[in-house]
Amino acid sequence: MLSLLGLVVSELALTVLVYDLTRSPLLSSLTFALGFLPYLLGGTLLAGLADRHPPRRVLVVCDLICAGAVALMVLPATPVAGLLALRCAVAAVAPVFQGTRTATLADILGDGDLFVLGRSLLRTVSQTALLAGFGVGGVLLTVVPARGAIAVTAATFLLSALLLRLGTARRPARAAGTREGLGATWSLLRDRRIRGLMLLFWVPPLFVVVPEALAAPYADELGVSTAALGLLMCALPVGTIAGELLAGAVLRPATRVRLVAPLLLAGFLPFLLYALRPGPALAALALVLAGATGAYTLGLDARFVAAVPEERRGRAMTLMTAGMMTVQGLGMAGAGLAAEFVPVHLVVAGAGLLATVILAVLLATEGRDGADRHVTSR
Repeated sequence: MLSLLGLVVSELALTVLVYDLTRSPLLSSLTFALGFLPYLLGGTLLAGLADRHPPRRVLVVCDLICAGAVALMVLPATPVAGLLALRCAVAAVAPVFQGTRTATLADILGDGDLFVLGRSLLRTVSQTALLAGFGVGGVLLTVVPARGAIAVTAATFLLSALLLRLGTARRPARAAGTREGLGATWSLLRDRRIRGLMLLFWVPPLFVVVPEALAAPYADELGVSTAALGLLMCALPVGTIAGELLAGAVLRPATRVRLVAPLLLAGFLPFLLYALRPGPALAALALVLAGATGAYTLGLDARFVAAVPEERRGRAMTLMTAGMMTVQGLGMAGAGLAAEFVPVHLVVAGAGLLATVILAVLLATEGRDGADRHVTSR
């Protein structure tokens, strides 16, 4: 929570700082967008670090790098180009941190249902921290300058590093001594089963960000207040948290796995309600329902961790995280581009329809692959 709070608040404050220094909306938006491309580069090029070194060391070093980068952002002498480069550095190590954390969770809890519930809990904490981060960042920026808000995030990264160093056990590296390069990452993607599961993790975020990215234009299209805008922005995360908590508490592990396909297919149907141009209350209800179907991740987590070799678990988790963040950036950009030519409510409805079709094809393909493996194994 501390690390994610630092990440979110620093992103928000840095965007404001760059705008204050340049008065350029383009550079300000570029500052925010730069958080996504380094995810892809860092998650691809640095993924092997998650398995090659002891996980606690990787986590602490990632937090220290982030703390150092944001500390340099605070310096008045740092030029705008330097601020953008530091922003890229923070974003590049983020997937390594998150992938290592997820793989370490499997080391601690095993690859069974405890891991699934533990990962669900971490996602719930992350969603809560994300909501809190935007709220805290907004409040901070009303009482302190942007550089002051960034300085606070340096402290959160340092405190996170301290908690990890003193509050977690030292565990050996999963693949100590190996020097696998990009070939090992590509080998994961060449595996049909792992690639299929990766795509099931990556496709939903590509489309789920569309109503959030277009919340402000949609509120403007309806002519509603900023309070209604806040309702639209919070609805999806609230639904996601509720769905995960309910699925983890009520459903059996086998039931969660069986529900992966139905929840994935049902997840974007509420978006179709946008075709009717609903008011903010009904639109928020649709987003809560869509978010609640995010409980599919519990069943998908169980299948993914079982499919990945233990010695490449950190690499796989890092790659999966990097892909999820990258497609969110692409989804936001695509939504904005589409809204230049098509009314916002139709863009959201179209995204729901397209996502459902793509997921249906992926699930059908994965089902055939599963049948092929079953026949082969017999």
